[in-house]
Amino acid sequence: MTADAPQGTLSIDLFWSFRSPYSYLATPRLVALAAQYDLEIAVRPVRPIAVRDPEFFSRANPLWAPYLLRDTRRIAEFLGLDFGWPRPDPVVQDYTNRRIPHEQPYIHRLTRLGAEAARRGRGLAFIDEVSRVIWGGRVVGWHEGAHLADAAKRAGLDLADLDAAIIVHERELDSTIETNEKALEAAGHWGVPTMVFRGEPFFGQDRIELLVWRLRHHGLQRRQPS
Repeated sequence: MTADAPQGTLSIDLFWSFRSPYSYLATPRLVALAAQYDLEIAVRPVRPIAVRDPEFFSRANPLWAPYLLRDTRRIAEFLGLDFGWPRPDPVVQDYTNRRIPHEQPYIHRLTRLGAEAARRGRGLAFIDEVSRVIWGGRVVGWHEGAHLADAAKRAGLDLADLDAAIIVHERELDSTIETNEKALEAAGHWGVPTMVFRGEPFFGQDRIELLVWRLRHHGLQRRQPS
C-alpha cells in the first residue's frame, strides 16, 4: 500500500482515563509522537469504566485483576517507566465485594480537570504530568500537598485556576465528558486508551505502532526543526 500525498497536520482523538494504568503507560509515547510528528492529539477524558458501569467488575473473571497487575508492571518495566498502583486509588472501591460506592471523592475532580486542561489546549501535557504523579509509584497521597499543583505547573497551568474553573463550569464540563463517552462508543469501543483517527479506533497501549502505520498511509510527516 502506498502512502497518500502529504495532507498537512493530522489529528487524532485520545479517549483517556485517570484510573487506567494502560492510559498512563501509553501517554509518554503519545507525547513523543506529537513532538516528533506533525500530529495534533485531542485529549478527550472519560470517566473510568468502574464509574460508567459500576457492575463491570462484578461481571469480570476473577483472574482479570491479578493479570492486569502483572501485565501493567511488566509493561512499565519494559518501557522503563516508574509504576505503582495509586495511593489512594482514584476510584474508591470495596475490593471485598467489588462494589463501587456512589460517592467518589477523587475521580470526578480529576476528570473535570483533564477536560478543562484540554479546553485550554494543554490536555496532553496535563494528563502526562498528572498521571506520572498518580501512577509513578513514588507518591503516597498524590491528592495532598503540592503534588497536583506542581504537575499542573509543569504542564503550563495553574491548579488553583483550574479548580476554580471546574466549579464554575461543572455542568458544561460534565456535558463534555458525557459527549466524550458517547463518542468513544460511537467510534466502536468502550475502553481506554483508545485513539481514533478518521473514525477508526485503535484500542490499547499496544496499538500505538499500528496507529502510526495508519497515519503514515495518510501522509504523516516529521516536524520540521524550528
